[in-house]
Amino acid sequence: MTRRTAALVVSIVVLLLLVGAASVLPVPYVRLAPGTPYNTLGEVDGVEIISISGTTTYPTSGNLDLTTVSESGGPYGTLTMGDVLLGLRNPAVRILPVEQVFPEPVDQTVVKEENAQAFDESQSAAVSAAMSYLHRPLVSQVTASSVTVGGPSDGIITPGDEIVSVAGVTVNDSAGVGTAVRSKPVGTPLTLVLRSAPTEGSPAADRTVTVTSAPRPDKPAVPYIGVTVATEYRASFPITFGLKDVGGPSAGMMFALGIVDKLTSGTLNGGRHVAGTGTIDPAGAVGAIGGIAQKVVGARDAGAELFLAPVENCADLVGVVPEGLTVTPVTSLSDAVKATEAWVAGRAVPVCPTP
Repeated sequence: MTRRTAALVVSIVVLLLLVGAASVLPVPYVRLAPGTPYNTLGEVDGVEIISISGTTTYPTSGNLDLTTVSESGGPYGTLTMGDVLLGLRNPAVRILPVEQVFPEPVDQTVVKEENAQAFDESQSAAVSAAMSYLHRPLVSQVTASSVTVGGPSDGIITPGDEIVSVAGVTVNDSAGVGTAVRSKPVGTPLTLVLRSAPTEGSPAADRTVTVTSAPRPDKPAVPYIGVTVATEYRASFPITFGLKDVGGPSAGMMFALGIVDKLTSGTLNGGRHVAGTGTIDPAGAVGAIGGIAQKVVGARDAGAELFLAPVENCADLVGVVPEGLTVTPVTSLSDAVKATEAWVAGRAVPVCPTP
C-alpha cells in the first residue's frame, strides 16, 4: 500500500467515524409519527379502558379507537440526526425545529405533568359530555390527580384530595387553582382547604394545610406548588378509565363516544372499525387537536374505515388521508354520534376536503 493510498484509507475511515458519530448526536428537532390507537371499548393489559358499574350497560363490538401521536425530541426525549434523516424519508412523519413546537424552554417534568393533567381532564369532560348527551345527572369537584415527588406539596397533599379553596379563594375548576397560586409571589405560604376522599367506614373530611410555593422549574419567576389538578365530573355511578402513559386532551371525544355506546342499547359503530380524535368540553363541543395527519395514518394502519375529526382540522388533511379511510368532520358529541350512525346505515356523510 502506497503512502497516498494509506492516507486515503485513513481519511475515509475518519470520515465514516465522523458521520457515524454525527448520526447519534442529539439534535434540536421534534419528531411526530403515527402512534398506537386504543379501542375505548376494549382493554389494555387486561384492564378495561372504560369501566362502568352500578348501572345498566350494554354489549359492544368493533372499535371506537382513540388515536395518538408518537413524539420524540425536545422535552419528549433525545432525537438523533439518524432519527431525523429516517423521519424525512417517511411521508407520515413530521420533523419540526424544537423552537417551533416549544417557543420557550420547557422542563420535561412540567410537560409530562401538564399532559397528564390534560388527559385526566379529557376523561372528566368526556363523562360530563356523555352524561349531558344521555340526560343523566352530574356532580363536579377539583381534585389533585398527582403530586410532584420532592415538590412543595409532597407529603402534604395526597392524590385524590379535593381542593376546596386556595389562599381563601374557593376554586371551581383547575384554572382557579393556578390563578390563586400565581396571585402570590414565589415563596408565599398558601393555606389550602382539602377534602379527603371517603373510604370504607370513613366519610369525606375537610382539613387545612399550608404549602409554600416554589419557583416553577422551567419559569423561575412563576410560583407553583407541584400538584397536577383536574376538574372532575362524576356520574351518579362509577366510571373509571384504565389507560395509562397517554397524555394530552385529544382523546376526549372518543372517550365520550365509548361511554355513550356502553350505556346505550345496540352498537353505535355497527360492530365496525371507527377511529377519531378531538378535544371535548363538558357541554360536548369538539375542538381541534395537533398531529391529525399522523393520527389518520395510524388509524388506517390499524384497520379503521371511518375517522371522526374536528371540523377545524379538515384543512390539515388535504392530500394526507390514506386510501380506504373516510374522514368526516364533527363539531360536537351529538354530531359524532349522528355521523357514525349515518355511516353505519350506509347513508352519505360529509367528508373532509381532499385534493
